[in-house]
Amino acid sequence: MEFSAVEIASVLEGKVEGDPNVRVNTLSKIEEGKVGSISFLSNLKYEPYLYSTEASIVIVSKDFVPEKEVNSTLIWVEDAYKAFTKLLHYANHLKNKKVGIESNSQIHESANLGENIYIGSFVYVGENAQIGKDVMIHSNAHIGENVKIGEGTVIHSGVRIYSESQIGENCIIHSNTVVGADGFGFTPKADGTLEKVPQIGNVIIEDNVEIGSSCTIDRATLGSTIIRAGVKLDNQIQIAHNVEIGENTVIASQTGIAGSTKIGKNCMIGGQVGIVGHLKIGDFVQIQAQSGVNNNVPDQSKIYGSPSMDATDFRKSYVYFRNFPSIVKRLEELEKDIKQQTIKD
Repeated sequence: MEFSAVEIASVLEGKVEGDPNVRVNTLSKIEEGKVGSISFLSNLKYEPYLYSTEASIVIVSKDFVPEKEVNSTLIWVEDAYKAFTKLLHYANHLKNKKVGIESNSQIHESANLGENIYIGSFVYVGENAQIGKDVMIHSNAHIGENVKIGEGTVIHSGVRIYSESQIGENCIIHSNTVVGADGFGFTPKADGTLEKVPQIGNVIIEDNVEIGSSCTIDRATLGSTIIRAGVKLDNQIQIAHNVEIGENTVIASQTGIAGSTKIGKNCMIGGQVGIVGHLKIGDFVQIQAQSGVNNNVPDQSKIYGSPSMDATDFRKSYVYFRNFPSIVKRLEELEKDIKQQTIKD
């Protein structure tokens, strides 16, 4: 797929200096630029490459002043880094965009399908499902009964979305994630066996959420498990029943959140964090990797450890813990000196 400088400038709201008709078909680092590629300059450490690169087009910020003649066609924009990121999104969207319904998919006659959608091979779409326009559902995905999927959302191969789940607009759900399976709820009986508690709620995922591969998001016992707008989840994360995650919160891989815990907005949670159930985690909280959280956490806290504590206190305590053998040795020497002094007295 090729684009001219003037077409790219239109997408980026930039201004062309040089040949407006020069065409490119790939993106590159400025130091690796070749004819037919487009690159960018934002970090001035790489400025020397601007004068030697073979890239056909280079994106530069409008406040940049070249020290030498530049052979490449330039596109001047407000911010070169942000513009190139926008171009990456644009190119990726065009590259991956598909439209049409594969013949070996299975779609219930009552399902409501929007315009310009793609449904891949061996996809199942259940009764009364609602699929918004520009949605892409890749091969072997399962879309259950009464599921709603908003405009522009991408469902990758092997995803399972159980009945009644609601997915917002412009979401991305990566391969083998399961949305809406039963929450983990059992009641002990007198004979020691466990009776399953029916899980009759659902999962609501709001707009602009991205969920990594092999995550599990359980349906609520009653009500909804809710993932608010802008949340980003890494791979292999467990979200239990009735959990709520606030907008723009980011969670790294292998974290597990137990039932009914509420996490605030704009939090950052590291990998392999464990959070027990029925807690309230405030807004703008940072939880470092492998922490175990078993108490409520106030807004803007930074916590670490298992059980978790204030991150600064943890680091101070760890210094003592690391030196613990030498501290014990000193105590033993002091006790020995005291005993010897007692005998002399």
